Amino acid sequence: MSPINFTAAEKSLLIDKLQAYFSKELDQELGQFDADFLLDFFSQELGALYYNRGLYDAQALMSEKIDLIAEQIVELELPVTSG
Repeated sequence: MSPINFTAAEKSLLIDKLQAYFSKELDQELGQFDADFLLDFFSQELGALYYNRGLYDAQALMSEKIDLIAEQIVELELPVTSG
């Protein structure tokens, strides 16, 4: 898997969210550099788990949709009469 890279806008949003979380939930200030470093750590160490979960969820959704399509195709079958 290639490294997870965010656009500048995405990274800025994620850093803002980290800083807000630390401020609200932990009553601690998280500076820009520290938040950036923490985001990189989460991305490198935990990103694959989230990425894989997304893949599994997408695969399950696709499987459900394919099963539904298969059922609908069976419903379209015409009756076959003998003789």
